[in-house]
Amino acid sequence: MSSKIDIIKKCSKHMNRRAAKEVLSYVQSHGVKGLKGYIVNRVMTAGRPYELWFEDHKASESELQEQRRMKFAWEPKISIIVPVYQTPIEYLENMVESVLAQSYENWELCIADGSGGNQLIIDRMQQYCAGESRIKYRVLEDNEGISINTNKALELASGEYIGLLDHDDMLAPNALYEVVAQLQEKPWDVLYSDEDMVCDGKHCNPAFKPDFSIDLLRSHNYITHFFVVKKSIVDCVGGFNKSYDGSQDYDFVFRCIEKAESICHIPSILYHWRIHDQSVAGNPESKLYAYDAGKRAIEAHLERCGISAHVEMMSLWGMYHVVYETPGDPLVSIVIPNKDHIDDLKRCISSIVEKSAYTNYEIIIVENNSEEENTFRYYQELQEQYPVIKVVEWKKAFNYSAINNYGVSFTEGEYFLFLNNDTELISPGAIQEMLGHCMREEVGAVGAKLLYADDTVQHAGVVIGFGNYAGHVNSNIKKDECGYMNRAVINCDYSAVTAACMMTKRSLFEQVEGFDEQFVVACNDVDYCLKLRELNKLIVYNAFAEWYHYESKSRGYEDTKEKQERFRKEIEHFGVKWKKYLDHGDPFYNKNFSVLLEPFRLGS
Repeated sequence: MSSKIDIIKKCSKHMNRRAAKEVLSYVQSHGVKGLKGYIVNRVMTAGRPYELWFEDHKASESELQEQRRMKFAWEPKISIIVPVYQTPIEYLENMVESVLAQSYENWELCIADGSGGNQLIIDRMQQYCAGESRIKYRVLEDNEGISINTNKALELASGEYIGLLDHDDMLAPNALYEVVAQLQEKPWDVLYSDEDMVCDGKHCNPAFKPDFSIDLLRSHNYITHFFVVKKSIVDCVGGFNKSYDGSQDYDFVFRCIEKAESICHIPSILYHWRIHDQSVAGNPESKLYAYDAGKRAIEAHLERCGISAHVEMMSLWGMYHVVYETPGDPLVSIVIPNKDHIDDLKRCISSIVEKSAYTNYEIIIVENNSEEENTFRYYQELQEQYPVIKVVEWKKAFNYSAINNYGVSFTEGEYFLFLNNDTELISPGAIQEMLGHCMREEVGAVGAKLLYADDTVQHAGVVIGFGNYAGHVNSNIKKDECGYMNRAVINCDYSAVTAACMMTKRSLFEQVEGFDEQFVVACNDVDYCLKLRELNKLIVYNAFAEWYHYESKSRGYEDTKEKQERFRKEIEHFGVKWKKYLDHGDPFYNKNFSVLLEPFRLGS
């Protein structure tokens, strides 16, 4: 027993409050048996310094040798495109050597040199060309800018796929191998990988990305490197556009994904982005013009897609806020379950009627076995004062799913906003922000940024598998903290959001038959979101729709044996129903992260 206690104590030093709860939920669901192995395997190795993690996870020499011996059924040629401009010789050599070191051999390196006759670069590249026929090198008469120079390099390409590499960056030696390995399963149109940065020879700042997320891409160019695309798509979109120099890759990615029918994310560090004084990576302010070009790239993408929206630049360099229009301003039906706790409900209702810039709504309060006279007196006052508010009665025992399904039967709107009674509107534009996303055809549900009373984050998206079934990410950070890859402060896609504040379409709610009433308290919102994901609908986290959530004040925690047993059964039911999601991992949460410690911490 003492050894188990020691392990738990050791782990607790690295856990936040939510992680501790998740360990408790594991014990409640599975018992103490097996907890030691669970913790050792999933906690003790998490949160390590990235440089140590990288050394353990990079391809070993024996693995690279095995890859070099590997013969794939299909071995497409990959053309690596590099525009060169006054590259320091050391960086140039590192870049070329990283391609020469590839464990997959069917490649060509296509370099267009716009350095204006820099003889040092010319001489070194001619030496490389003399010893390697797969290198194609072209000296340009004039430097016409990054886009035109890249297009000149593209003219040299003869491969089935195009890979983009900056002149001062490096590929991991297994980069092309991992790409081609994915192509054996499916001839993907577009592939991209994780990446890190290199400063003074040390690896740092890894970008462990989610699978393809259109809302994250519209918030910033998270794809960047390593980006590989079919040559036929490049020919179709016409290469790079000089109008977007500085963010020409952002514009190019948008045009490629618009034509792509399949997009593959490879969750491995295959690209090393060098940090130095002149690079955007090391000095974001060195290319301020690039951020304006990025804004224009998003605007052009939205216009090509026929989407009515405008783009705002954020104070964070390279981050953007896409604001979608709400044509027709449709009726939003707000459904709020309530039992007593009138102070909470008053605060919630008052915040909406006094602050909301969006006014075409109705509010359905679902009364559930209140006992205090003041509660019913307040209901009467509300309905007399506000014609848009209606109180309906649910006389059965508390069942979150059943209560909300019942409340919906009294609504008239095309869109539902489910709210807990212990929420409070912060940003006047929150409802319209959520509605703008929800009106998009591809979107199934929209969640908000929820804050505790102390202005720390309560909800900023939900990850499947976190804490054994599902859990919030970026919780407990300060309101204005960015979170990993800025995902707490920008719009992006997740597999689920909390229904403490969630908007969805009536049509989809009816199609999936609402909330599953077997989930009385837990998992009902996550289950609903996964039903929408089964329809290939997006679940959007909107960071600009801010509410307070005074969590669980109205019902309390699972603090009795009866509640704990119910919780265990609901988790068990969820695990059976959504086994494939739990087994395969959340597509919007990189598999290299632990699902037990604080969010976005490296696992084993």
